[in-house]
Amino acid sequence: MTAFVLVPGAHTGGWVWQEVAERLRAAGAEAHAVTLTGMRDRAQRDTPTGEVGEARELGEARELGEARELGEARELGEVGQLGEVDLGTHTDDVVRHIDRLPADVVLVGHCYGIHPVLEAAARRTDRVARIVYVDTAPAQDGDPALALIPDPDARKAVGDLRKASLVPPPDRERWSHWGHLDDVPGAALDRLVTRAAPQPSGTLTRPVRIPPEVAALPSTGVLCTANGSTLAVLEQVVGLGEPRLLALTEPRVRFLELAAGHWPMLSAPDELAGLLLRAAAGEGERLTAPSGPPPHLRPFLLDLPERPRERVGRVDLYAPDAAESGAPRPAVLLVHGGPVPEGVPPTPRDWPASVGYAHLLAGEGVVAATVDHRLHDVADYPRAAEDVAAAVALVRADPRVDADRVALWFFSGGGLLAADWLAAPPDWLRCVAATYPVLAPLPSWGLGDSRFQPARAVRSAGELPFVLTRVGLDLPEIAATQDAFLAAAEPAAARVEVIELPTGHHGFETTDHTGPAREAVREAAARVLAHLRTDSSPSAP
Repeated sequence: MTAFVLVPGAHTGGWVWQEVAERLRAAGAEAHAVTLTGMRDRAQRDTPTGEVGEARELGEARELGEARELGEARELGEVGQLGEVDLGTHTDDVVRHIDRLPADVVLVGHCYGIHPVLEAAARRTDRVARIVYVDTAPAQDGDPALALIPDPDARKAVGDLRKASLVPPPDRERWSHWGHLDDVPGAALDRLVTRAAPQPSGTLTRPVRIPPEVAALPSTGVLCTANGSTLAVLEQVVGLGEPRLLALTEPRVRFLELAAGHWPMLSAPDELAGLLLRAAAGEGERLTAPSGPPPHLRPFLLDLPERPRERVGRVDLYAPDAAESGAPRPAVLLVHGGPVPEGVPPTPRDWPASVGYAHLLAGEGVVAATVDHRLHDVADYPRAAEDVAAAVALVRADPRVDADRVALWFFSGGGLLAADWLAAPPDWLRCVAATYPVLAPLPSWGLGDSRFQPARAVRSAGELPFVLTRVGLDLPEIAATQDAFLAAAEPAAARVEVIELPTGHHGFETTDHTGPAREAVREAAARVLAHLRTDSSPSAP
Protein backbone atom coordinates (compact mmCIF):
# COMPACT_ATOMS: atom_id res chain seq x y z
CA MET A 1 0.00 0.00 0.00
CA THR A 2 1.33 3.43 -0.96
CA ALA A 3 1.43 5.90 1.94
CA PHE A 4 1.26 9.61 1.15
CA VAL A 5 2.23 12.39 3.56
CA LEU A 6 0.66 15.62 2.25
CA VAL A 7 2.30 18.84 3.44
CA PRO A 8 0.53 22.18 2.81
CA GLY A 9 1.93 25.51 1.74
CA ALA A 10 2.21 28.72 3.73
CA HIS A 11 -0.75 29.92 5.82
CA THR A 12 -2.70 26.68 5.32
CA GLY A 13 -3.19 23.46 7.25
CA GLY A 14 -3.99 19.84 6.55
CA TRP A 15 -7.56 20.84 5.75
CA VAL A 16 -6.44 22.10 2.34
CA TRP A 17 -5.63 18.47 1.37
CA GLN A 18 -8.88 16.96 2.67
CA GLU A 19 -10.54 16.17 -0.66
CA VAL A 20 -7.34 14.83 -2.21
CA ALA A 21 -6.69 12.63 0.82
CA GLU A 22 -10.20 11.18 0.63
CA ARG A 23 -9.71 10.26 -3.02
CA LEU A 24 -6.33 8.66 -2.36
CA ARG A 25 -7.83 6.54 0.41
CA ALA A 26 -10.70 5.55 -1.85
CA ALA A 27 -8.08 4.31 -4.34
CA GLY A 28 -6.56 2.08 -1.66
CA ALA A 29 -3.67 4.26 -0.53
CA GLU A 30 -2.88 5.68 2.89
CA ALA A 31 -3.01 9.47 3.02
CA HIS A 32 -2.06 11.72 5.91
CA ALA A 33 -2.57 15.48 5.63
CA VAL A 34 -0.22 17.38 7.94
CA THR A 35 -1.18 20.47 9.90
CA LEU A 36 2.17 21.99 10.80
CA THR A 37 2.82 23.51 14.21
CA GLY A 38 1.01 26.80 14.70
CA MET A 39 -1.00 26.50 11.50
CA ARG A 40 -4.43 25.50 12.90
CA ASP A 41 -7.13 27.84 11.72
CA ARG A 42 -9.57 29.81 13.85
CA ALA A 43 -12.28 27.13 13.73
CA GLN A 44 -9.90 24.50 15.05
CA ARG A 45 -8.66 26.77 17.85
CA ASP A 46 -12.21 27.59 18.95
CA THR A 47 -13.33 23.95 19.12
CA PRO A 48 -11.56 22.08 21.94
CA THR A 49 -12.90 18.70 20.79
CA GLY A 50 -11.69 19.34 17.30
CA GLU A 51 -8.26 20.36 18.57
CA VAL A 52 -7.93 17.20 20.63
CA GLY A 53 -9.05 15.03 17.72
CA GLU A 54 -6.65 16.66 15.30
CA ALA A 55 -3.78 16.49 17.76
CA ARG A 56 -4.38 12.76 18.21
CA GLU A 57 -4.80 12.15 14.49
CA LEU A 58 -1.53 13.89 13.68
CA GLY A 59 0.32 12.27 16.54
CA GLU A 60 1.52 15.60 17.93
CA ALA A 61 3.11 15.44 21.39
CA ARG A 62 1.73 18.76 22.56
CA GLU A 63 -1.00 19.03 25.16
CA LEU A 64 -4.22 20.85 24.40
CA GLY A 65 -3.48 23.47 27.03
CA GLU A 66 -0.29 24.50 25.29
CA ALA A 67 -2.05 24.57 21.91
CA ARG A 68 -4.79 26.80 23.31
CA GLU A 69 -2.20 29.05 24.94
CA LEU A 70 -0.41 29.48 21.64
CA GLY A 71 -3.72 30.16 19.90
CA GLU A 72 -4.54 32.88 22.42
CA ALA A 73 -1.10 34.42 22.00
CA ARG A 74 -1.63 34.53 18.25
CA GLU A 75 -5.08 36.06 18.71
CA LEU A 76 -3.57 38.82 20.83
CA GLY A 77 -0.85 39.49 18.30
CA GLU A 78 1.86 38.33 20.68
CA VAL A 79 4.77 36.27 19.42
CA GLY A 80 5.75 34.14 22.39
CA GLN A 81 6.53 30.51 21.70
CA LEU A 82 4.67 30.42 18.40
CA GLY A 83 6.90 33.12 16.95
CA GLU A 84 9.90 30.92 17.73
CA VAL A 85 8.59 28.15 15.47
CA ASP A 86 10.88 27.73 12.48
CA LEU A 87 11.56 25.36 9.63
CA GLY A 88 13.12 22.86 12.04
CA THR A 89 9.86 22.70 13.99
CA HIS A 90 7.88 21.96 10.85
CA THR A 91 10.46 19.38 9.82
CA ASP A 92 9.88 17.63 13.15
CA ASP A 93 6.16 17.52 12.35
CA VAL A 94 6.77 15.74 9.03
CA VAL A 95 9.28 13.32 10.57
CA ARG A 96 6.70 12.29 13.20
CA HIS A 97 4.28 11.38 10.42
CA ILE A 98 6.90 9.31 8.61
CA ASP A 99 7.73 7.45 11.83
CA ARG A 100 4.06 6.55 12.36
CA LEU A 101 3.80 4.76 9.01
CA PRO A 102 4.89 1.15 8.56
CA ALA A 103 5.81 1.44 4.88
CA ASP A 104 7.96 3.67 2.74
CA VAL A 105 6.27 6.99 2.08
CA VAL A 106 5.69 9.40 -0.75
CA LEU A 107 6.27 12.91 0.58
CA VAL A 108 4.18 15.56 -1.18
CA GLY A 109 4.92 19.28 -0.71
CA HIS A 110 2.90 22.20 -2.03
CA CYS A 111 4.72 25.52 -2.31
CA TYR A 112 6.37 26.24 1.09
CA GLY A 113 5.60 22.68 2.18
CA ILE A 114 8.43 21.32 0.04
CA HIS A 115 10.99 22.78 2.48
CA PRO A 116 10.01 20.74 5.57
CA VAL A 117 9.50 17.79 3.20
CA LEU A 118 13.10 17.99 2.00
CA GLU A 119 14.57 18.37 5.47
CA ALA A 120 12.45 15.49 6.76
CA ALA A 121 13.67 13.37 3.85
CA ALA A 122 17.22 14.14 4.92
CA ARG A 123 16.50 12.64 8.35
CA ARG A 124 14.59 9.61 7.04
CA THR A 125 16.14 9.01 3.64
CA ASP A 126 15.73 5.24 3.90
CA ARG A 127 11.96 5.63 4.41
CA VAL A 128 11.21 7.92 1.46
CA ALA A 129 10.17 6.29 -1.81
CA ARG A 130 9.62 9.55 -3.72
CA ILE A 131 9.28 13.31 -3.26
CA VAL A 132 6.51 15.09 -5.16
CA TYR A 133 6.64 18.83 -5.79
CA VAL A 134 3.17 20.31 -6.39
CA ASP A 135 3.49 23.55 -8.38
CA THR A 136 6.67 24.61 -6.67
CA ALA A 137 10.18 25.29 -7.88
CA PRO A 138 12.99 22.91 -6.96
CA ALA A 139 14.44 24.20 -3.70
CA GLN A 140 18.21 24.54 -3.51
CA ASP A 141 20.42 23.87 -0.51
CA GLY A 142 20.83 27.07 1.50
CA ASP A 143 17.75 28.81 0.08
CA PRO A 144 15.08 30.08 2.48
CA ALA A 145 11.44 29.43 1.64
CA LEU A 146 11.18 33.20 1.31
CA ALA A 147 12.74 32.81 -2.15
CA LEU A 148 9.66 30.84 -3.27
CA ILE A 149 7.17 33.62 -2.48
CA PRO A 150 6.10 34.94 -5.89
CA ASP A 151 4.71 38.24 -4.57
CA PRO A 152 7.73 40.63 -4.47
CA ASP A 153 6.01 42.96 -1.99
CA ALA A 154 5.23 40.07 0.34
CA ARG A 155 8.77 38.76 -0.01
CA LYS A 156 10.21 42.11 1.02
CA ALA A 157 7.76 42.51 3.88
CA VAL A 158 8.70 39.12 5.31
CA GLY A 159 12.39 39.82 4.84
CA ASP A 160 12.04 43.02 6.86
CA LEU A 161 10.41 41.30 9.85
CA ARG A 162 12.28 40.65 13.05
CA LYS A 163 13.31 37.05 13.64
CA ALA A 164 10.37 35.97 15.85
CA SER A 165 7.33 37.40 14.10
CA LEU A 166 4.06 36.22 12.65
CA VAL A 167 3.41 36.82 8.97
CA PRO A 168 -0.26 37.60 8.35
CA PRO A 169 -1.92 35.75 5.47
CA PRO A 170 -2.74 37.69 2.31
CA ASP A 171 -6.08 39.44 2.13
CA ARG A 172 -8.58 38.23 -0.43
CA GLU A 173 -7.26 40.44 -3.23
CA ARG A 174 -3.61 39.50 -2.73
CA TRP A 175 -4.08 35.74 -2.71
CA SER A 176 -3.95 35.89 -6.51
CA HIS A 177 -0.40 37.29 -6.24
CA TRP A 178 0.69 33.93 -4.82
CA GLY A 179 -0.48 32.06 -7.89
CA HIS A 180 -3.36 31.57 -10.29
CA LEU A 181 -6.63 30.83 -8.50
CA ASP A 182 -9.29 31.73 -11.08
CA ASP A 183 -10.21 28.04 -11.26
CA VAL A 184 -10.83 27.72 -7.51
CA PRO A 185 -14.58 27.46 -6.81
CA GLY A 186 -16.07 30.30 -4.81
CA ALA A 187 -16.77 28.21 -1.71
CA ALA A 188 -13.23 26.81 -1.72
CA LEU A 189 -11.79 30.30 -2.13
CA ASP A 190 -13.85 31.46 0.84
CA ARG A 191 -12.35 28.63 2.90
CA LEU A 192 -8.85 29.58 1.82
CA VAL A 193 -9.37 33.20 2.83
CA THR A 194 -11.15 32.57 6.12
CA ARG A 195 -9.10 29.59 7.33
CA ALA A 196 -5.65 30.95 6.47
CA ALA A 197 -3.44 31.36 9.54
CA PRO A 198 -0.44 33.61 10.30
CA GLN A 199 2.87 31.97 9.41
CA PRO A 200 5.83 32.08 11.84
CA SER A 201 8.51 34.08 10.04
CA GLY A 202 11.25 31.62 11.02
CA THR A 203 9.66 29.00 8.79
CA LEU A 204 10.21 31.27 5.79
CA THR A 205 13.60 32.78 6.60
CA ARG A 206 15.63 29.81 7.87
CA PRO A 207 17.62 28.26 4.97
CA VAL A 208 16.75 24.72 3.98
CA ARG A 209 19.45 22.07 4.18
CA ILE A 210 19.42 19.46 1.41
CA PRO A 211 22.26 16.93 1.58
CA PRO A 212 23.30 15.02 -1.56
CA GLU A 213 21.46 11.85 -0.50
CA VAL A 214 18.15 13.74 -0.63
CA ALA A 215 18.94 15.22 -4.04
CA ALA A 216 19.43 11.64 -5.25
CA LEU A 217 15.94 10.48 -4.25
CA PRO A 218 13.33 9.89 -6.99
CA SER A 219 11.17 12.96 -7.49
CA THR A 220 8.19 14.13 -9.52
CA GLY A 221 7.13 17.66 -10.34
CA VAL A 222 3.41 18.30 -10.81
CA LEU A 223 3.32 21.29 -13.17
CA CYS A 224 0.16 23.39 -12.97
CA THR A 225 -0.16 24.77 -16.46
CA ALA A 226 -2.69 27.50 -15.66
CA ASN A 227 -0.09 28.94 -13.30
CA GLY A 228 2.49 29.12 -16.09
CA SER A 229 4.38 25.92 -15.22
CA THR A 230 4.79 23.63 -18.22
CA LEU A 231 7.33 21.22 -19.61
CA ALA A 232 7.99 23.62 -22.47
CA VAL A 233 8.82 26.44 -20.05
CA LEU A 234 11.12 24.16 -18.05
CA GLU A 235 12.91 23.08 -21.21
CA GLN A 236 13.60 26.72 -22.06
CA VAL A 237 14.90 27.49 -18.57
CA VAL A 238 17.15 24.44 -18.55
CA GLY A 239 18.40 25.47 -21.99
CA LEU A 240 19.68 28.76 -20.58
CA GLY A 241 22.43 26.80 -18.88
CA GLU A 242 21.71 27.26 -15.19
CA PRO A 243 23.96 24.50 -13.71
CA ARG A 244 21.70 23.90 -10.70
CA LEU A 245 18.76 23.13 -12.97
CA LEU A 246 20.56 20.55 -15.08
CA ALA A 247 19.73 18.05 -12.32
CA LEU A 248 16.14 18.20 -13.61
CA THR A 249 17.26 16.20 -16.65
CA GLU A 250 18.43 13.21 -14.59
CA PRO A 251 16.56 9.89 -15.06
CA ARG A 252 15.26 9.89 -11.45
CA VAL A 253 13.23 13.07 -12.13
CA ARG A 254 9.78 12.94 -13.72
CA PHE A 255 7.16 15.56 -14.55
CA LEU A 256 3.38 15.48 -14.89
CA GLU A 257 1.28 18.37 -16.20
CA LEU A 258 -2.05 19.33 -14.65
CA ALA A 259 -4.46 21.81 -16.23
CA ALA A 260 -5.03 23.77 -13.03
CA GLY A 261 -3.86 26.85 -11.16
CA HIS A 262 -1.70 27.09 -8.06
CA TRP A 263 -4.28 25.41 -5.78
CA PRO A 264 -5.11 22.13 -7.54
CA MET A 265 -6.09 20.48 -4.24
CA LEU A 266 -8.98 22.97 -4.14
CA SER A 267 -9.77 23.28 -7.85
CA ALA A 268 -9.02 19.79 -9.22
CA PRO A 269 -8.82 17.27 -6.34
CA ASP A 270 -9.81 14.29 -8.50
CA GLU A 271 -7.20 15.05 -11.13
CA LEU A 272 -4.49 15.82 -8.57
CA ALA A 273 -5.14 12.59 -6.65
CA GLY A 274 -4.85 10.69 -9.92
CA LEU A 275 -1.53 12.33 -10.73
CA LEU A 276 -0.17 11.61 -7.24
CA LEU A 277 -0.95 7.93 -7.73
CA ARG A 278 0.79 8.03 -11.10
CA ALA A 279 3.76 9.82 -9.56
CA ALA A 280 4.05 7.16 -6.85
CA ALA A 281 4.16 4.55 -9.63
CA GLY A 282 7.11 6.36 -11.24
CA GLU A 283 5.17 7.64 -14.24
CA GLY A 284 5.84 10.97 -15.90
CA GLU A 285 7.80 12.73 -18.61
CA ARG A 286 11.52 13.39 -18.57
CA LEU A 287 13.34 16.57 -19.47
CA THR A 288 16.29 16.15 -21.77
CA ALA A 289 19.36 18.33 -21.83
CA PRO A 290 19.85 20.05 -25.22
CA SER A 291 22.24 18.27 -27.55
CA GLY A 292 24.86 20.60 -28.91
CA PRO A 293 24.52 24.34 -28.32
CA PRO A 294 21.32 25.35 -26.53
CA PRO A 295 18.78 27.08 -28.79
CA HIS A 296 19.67 30.63 -27.72
CA LEU A 297 23.36 30.10 -28.58
CA ARG A 298 22.85 28.77 -32.10
CA PRO A 299 23.73 30.99 -35.10
CA PHE A 300 21.56 33.95 -36.07
CA LEU A 301 19.36 33.22 -39.09
CA LEU A 302 20.86 36.05 -41.22
CA ASP A 303 24.44 36.04 -42.48
CA LEU A 304 25.57 39.60 -41.77
CA PRO A 305 28.97 41.30 -41.88
CA GLU A 306 30.70 41.76 -38.54
CA ARG A 307 30.71 45.27 -37.09
CA PRO A 308 32.88 46.71 -34.35
CA ARG A 309 31.23 47.40 -31.02
CA GLU A 310 32.05 49.55 -28.04
CA ARG A 311 31.38 48.31 -24.51
CA VAL A 312 30.35 50.94 -21.97
CA GLY A 313 29.33 49.43 -18.66
CA ARG A 314 26.27 47.27 -19.30
CA VAL A 315 25.76 48.65 -22.82
CA ASP A 316 27.29 47.66 -26.16
CA LEU A 317 27.13 50.21 -29.00
CA TYR A 318 27.23 49.36 -32.72
CA ALA A 319 27.70 52.42 -34.93
CA PRO A 320 26.96 52.53 -38.67
CA ASP A 321 29.88 53.06 -41.05
CA ALA A 322 29.24 56.74 -41.74
CA ALA A 323 28.32 57.73 -38.18
CA GLU A 324 31.80 58.93 -37.25
CA SER A 325 31.72 61.90 -39.59
CA GLY A 326 28.04 62.19 -40.51
CA ALA A 327 25.07 63.78 -38.82
CA PRO A 328 23.66 62.18 -35.67
CA ARG A 329 21.75 59.01 -36.42
CA PRO A 330 18.62 57.42 -34.96
CA ALA A 331 19.20 54.70 -32.38
CA VAL A 332 17.58 51.41 -31.36
CA LEU A 333 18.08 49.86 -27.94
CA LEU A 334 17.56 46.08 -27.91
CA VAL A 335 16.25 44.76 -24.58
CA HIS A 336 16.67 41.03 -23.97
CA GLY A 337 14.21 38.75 -22.21
CA GLY A 338 14.40 36.74 -19.04
CA PRO A 339 14.64 36.03 -16.25
CA VAL A 340 18.17 34.91 -17.12
CA PRO A 341 20.27 33.07 -14.50
CA GLU A 342 22.94 35.29 -13.02
CA GLY A 343 26.55 34.52 -13.84
CA VAL A 344 25.92 31.99 -16.63
CA PRO A 345 28.11 32.89 -19.64
CA PRO A 346 27.68 34.28 -22.16
CA THR A 347 25.48 37.13 -21.00
CA PRO A 348 22.54 38.17 -23.22
CA ARG A 349 24.31 40.97 -25.08
CA ASP A 350 26.69 38.32 -26.41
CA TRP A 351 23.93 35.96 -27.54
CA PRO A 352 23.85 35.46 -31.32
CA ALA A 353 20.36 36.98 -31.64
CA SER A 354 21.34 40.16 -29.78
CA VAL A 355 24.49 40.59 -31.84
CA GLY A 356 22.66 39.67 -35.05
CA TYR A 357 19.92 42.26 -34.61
CA ALA A 358 22.53 44.89 -33.73
CA HIS A 359 24.52 44.11 -36.89
CA LEU A 360 21.35 44.26 -38.99
CA LEU A 361 20.29 47.65 -37.63
CA ALA A 362 23.76 49.21 -37.76
CA GLY A 363 24.03 48.02 -41.35
CA GLU A 364 20.89 50.04 -42.09
CA GLY A 365 22.46 53.27 -40.85
CA VAL A 366 21.30 53.57 -37.21
CA VAL A 367 23.17 53.25 -33.95
CA ALA A 368 22.24 49.91 -32.37
CA ALA A 369 22.70 49.17 -28.69
CA THR A 370 22.28 46.12 -26.46
CA VAL A 371 22.08 46.08 -22.66
CA ASP A 372 22.74 43.44 -20.02
CA HIS A 373 19.98 44.32 -17.59
CA ARG A 374 19.74 42.44 -14.29
CA LEU A 375 16.53 40.47 -14.70
CA HIS A 376 17.65 37.30 -12.93
CA ASP A 377 14.39 36.67 -11.05
CA VAL A 378 10.80 37.83 -11.47
CA ALA A 379 11.33 40.07 -8.44
CA ASP A 380 14.07 41.91 -10.40
CA TYR A 381 11.80 43.77 -12.82
CA PRO A 382 12.19 47.11 -10.97
CA ARG A 383 15.98 46.78 -11.06
CA ALA A 384 15.94 45.73 -14.72
CA ALA A 385 13.75 48.74 -15.54
CA GLU A 386 16.35 51.01 -13.92
CA ASP A 387 19.07 49.37 -16.03
CA VAL A 388 17.06 49.95 -19.22
CA ALA A 389 16.38 53.58 -18.32
CA ALA A 390 20.10 54.12 -17.65
CA ALA A 391 20.95 52.49 -20.99
CA VAL A 392 18.49 54.77 -22.78
CA ALA A 393 20.10 57.82 -21.17
CA LEU A 394 23.57 56.62 -22.19
CA VAL A 395 22.51 56.00 -25.78
CA ARG A 396 20.74 59.35 -26.14
CA ALA A 397 23.77 61.17 -24.73
CA ASP A 398 26.12 59.67 -27.31
CA PRO A 399 27.16 62.39 -29.82
CA ARG A 400 26.57 60.02 -32.73
CA VAL A 401 22.89 59.65 -31.76
CA ASP A 402 19.98 61.89 -32.62
CA ALA A 403 18.46 62.02 -29.14
CA ASP A 404 15.04 62.86 -30.60
CA ARG A 405 14.83 59.69 -32.68
CA VAL A 406 15.09 56.56 -30.54
CA ALA A 407 13.27 53.23 -30.61
CA LEU A 408 13.11 50.47 -27.99
CA TRP A 409 12.87 46.82 -29.00
CA PHE A 410 11.90 44.23 -26.36
CA PHE A 411 12.11 40.44 -26.50
CA SER A 412 10.35 37.62 -24.63
CA GLY A 413 10.15 38.24 -20.84
CA GLY A 414 11.68 41.67 -21.39
CA GLY A 415 8.33 42.66 -22.85
CA LEU A 416 7.02 43.63 -19.41
CA LEU A 417 9.68 46.36 -19.31
CA ALA A 418 7.87 48.11 -22.17
CA ALA A 419 5.07 49.12 -19.80
CA ASP A 420 6.79 52.25 -18.44
CA TRP A 421 7.39 53.57 -21.95
CA LEU A 422 3.84 52.84 -23.12
CA ALA A 423 2.24 54.40 -20.04
CA ALA A 424 3.93 57.79 -20.59
CA PRO A 425 5.70 57.92 -23.99
CA PRO A 426 8.38 60.64 -24.19
CA ASP A 427 8.46 62.81 -27.31
CA TRP A 428 11.77 61.38 -28.50
CA LEU A 429 10.48 57.77 -28.46
CA ARG A 430 9.48 57.10 -32.07
CA CYS A 431 8.60 53.42 -31.82
CA VAL A 432 8.37 50.44 -29.48
CA ALA A 433 8.89 46.96 -30.94
CA ALA A 434 8.37 43.61 -29.27
CA THR A 435 9.19 40.13 -30.55
CA TYR A 436 7.44 37.06 -29.02
CA PRO A 437 6.99 39.21 -25.90
CA VAL A 438 5.38 38.57 -22.55
CA LEU A 439 2.89 41.44 -22.35
CA ALA A 440 1.19 40.62 -19.05
CA PRO A 441 2.74 38.93 -15.99
CA LEU A 442 2.32 35.18 -15.87
CA PRO A 443 0.14 34.06 -12.93
CA SER A 444 3.01 32.49 -10.99
CA TRP A 445 5.12 35.66 -11.11
CA GLY A 446 3.26 37.53 -8.37
CA LEU A 447 3.21 40.81 -10.31
CA GLY A 448 -0.56 41.22 -10.52
CA ASP A 449 -0.71 44.84 -9.39
CA SER A 450 2.79 45.93 -10.39
CA ARG A 451 3.44 48.63 -12.97
CA PHE A 452 4.83 46.02 -15.38
CA GLN A 453 1.58 45.56 -17.27
CA PRO A 454 1.93 46.43 -20.98
CA ALA A 455 -1.59 45.08 -21.61
CA ARG A 456 -2.85 47.88 -19.38
CA ALA A 457 -0.28 50.54 -20.25
CA VAL A 458 -1.10 50.36 -23.98
CA ARG A 459 -4.30 52.28 -23.24
CA SER A 460 -2.11 55.33 -22.60
CA ALA A 461 0.27 54.86 -25.53
CA GLY A 462 -1.53 57.35 -27.77
CA GLU A 463 -0.02 57.58 -31.25
CA LEU A 464 3.17 55.72 -30.34
CA PRO A 465 3.69 52.94 -32.93
CA PHE A 466 4.05 49.43 -31.52
CA VAL A 467 5.51 46.75 -33.81
CA LEU A 468 4.57 43.30 -32.53
CA THR A 469 6.08 40.11 -33.97
CA ARG A 470 4.05 37.03 -33.04
CA VAL A 471 5.03 33.41 -33.61
CA GLY A 472 2.42 30.74 -34.22
CA LEU A 473 4.29 28.10 -32.19
CA ASP A 474 4.83 30.28 -29.13
CA LEU A 475 4.21 28.99 -25.61
CA PRO A 476 0.43 29.18 -25.10
CA GLU A 477 0.75 31.09 -21.83
CA ILE A 478 2.83 33.78 -23.57
CA ALA A 479 0.52 33.95 -26.59
CA ALA A 480 -2.36 34.56 -24.18
CA THR A 481 -0.65 37.70 -22.86
CA GLN A 482 -0.35 39.01 -26.41
CA ASP A 483 -4.04 38.35 -26.96
CA ALA A 484 -4.80 40.39 -23.83
CA PHE A 485 -2.57 43.20 -25.12
CA LEU A 486 -4.31 43.33 -28.49
CA ALA A 487 -7.73 43.23 -26.83
CA ALA A 488 -6.80 46.27 -24.73
CA ALA A 489 -5.15 48.10 -27.64
CA GLU A 490 -8.14 47.98 -29.99
CA PRO A 491 -10.60 50.17 -28.02
CA ALA A 492 -7.75 52.53 -27.15
CA ALA A 493 -7.01 53.00 -30.88
CA ALA A 494 -3.35 52.20 -30.21
CA ARG A 495 -1.10 52.04 -33.29
CA VAL A 496 -0.23 48.36 -33.16
CA GLU A 497 1.34 46.76 -36.24
CA VAL A 498 1.37 42.96 -36.11
CA ILE A 499 3.81 40.75 -37.98
CA GLU A 500 2.70 37.12 -37.96
CA LEU A 501 5.09 34.19 -38.31
CA PRO A 502 2.78 31.14 -38.14
CA THR A 503 5.59 28.58 -38.33
CA GLY A 504 7.88 30.37 -35.87
CA HIS A 505 8.92 29.24 -32.39
CA HIS A 506 9.79 31.35 -29.37
CA GLY A 507 13.38 32.42 -30.06
CA PHE A 508 12.97 31.62 -33.77
CA GLU A 509 15.97 33.73 -34.84
CA THR A 510 18.36 30.94 -33.81
CA THR A 511 16.10 27.90 -34.23
CA ASP A 512 14.08 28.49 -37.41
CA HIS A 513 16.43 29.18 -40.31
CA THR A 514 13.60 29.45 -42.83
CA GLY A 515 12.61 31.92 -45.49
CA PRO A 516 9.52 33.17 -43.62
CA ALA A 517 11.55 33.61 -40.43
CA ARG A 518 14.20 35.69 -42.23
CA GLU A 519 11.46 37.75 -43.84
CA ALA A 520 9.82 38.39 -40.45
CA VAL A 521 13.08 39.71 -38.98
CA ARG A 522 13.71 41.99 -41.93
CA GLU A 523 10.11 43.24 -41.97
CA ALA A 524 10.19 44.06 -38.24
CA ALA A 525 13.47 45.93 -38.68
CA ALA A 526 12.11 47.79 -41.72
CA ARG A 527 9.05 48.98 -39.80
CA VAL A 528 11.11 50.18 -36.85
CA LEU A 529 13.48 52.01 -39.20
CA ALA A 530 10.59 53.62 -41.05
CA HIS A 531 9.25 55.11 -37.82
CA LEU A 532 12.71 56.39 -36.88
CA ARG A 533 13.10 58.18 -40.20
CA THR A 534 9.92 60.22 -39.93
CA ASP A 535 10.37 63.94 -39.32
CA SER A 536 7.98 64.41 -36.43
CA SER A 537 7.43 62.66 -33.13
CA PRO A 538 4.37 60.39 -33.17
CA SER A 539 3.44 61.62 -29.69
CA ALA A 540 3.45 65.27 -30.69
CA PRO A 541 0.04 66.96 -30.91
